[in-house]
Amino acid sequence: MRKLIFAINTTLDGVVDHMKIGPPDQETGEYFVHLTRDAGTFLYGRKTYQLMVPYWPDVAKNLSGPTTARTEFAQAFVAVDNIVVFSRSLDKAEGKNTRIVRTNLHGEILKLKQEKGKDIHTGGVTLASQLAELGLIDEYRIVVHPIVAGEGRRLFEGINLQEKLQLKLVESKTFKSGCVLLHYLKQ
Repeated sequence: MRKLIFAINTTLDGVVDHMKIGPPDQETGEYFVHLTRDAGTFLYGRKTYQLMVPYWPDVAKNLSGPTTARTEFAQAFVAVDNIVVFSRSLDKAEGKNTRIVRTNLHGEILKLKQEKGKDIHTGGVTLASQLAELGLIDEYRIVVHPIVAGEGRRLFEGINLQEKLQLKLVESKTFKSGCVLLHYLKQ
């Protein structure tokens, strides 16, 4: 069975707005490149999808200059076989490997987990919160940046759990920049 992995960058005070965090340093960027290379499917809500596409495919098309974590991430992103966007308002998706799902989040995820292939990855806030509420996320990979943003969209904002979600820390790593990776498994 494939695992559903939630990965995200956050500030120390839980803000996940990429504009508040800024671009990752080379080492943190390389971590996300390796993580993305292990993905067979991406799950996004409309907002995260529209942040990622067409941005990363455009970066991959216009590669020039030295290889960086940014260009490697773009190449890894476009190599992923399948993108599933959960949205009621998105009219169409870009790319032949992208499809829109409008209903039955729980059933769709269970079906995707049964398929063969690489793991399923997700990011963002709203969809990840819904997946956490349903108990469908198997791993949490959170990179905490040494920044206090003070305001902005927060990690798991508005989550409504029936009971406490128990996680087990299986890895932590401090990057040279001061970012800290926290890798948890659902218990």
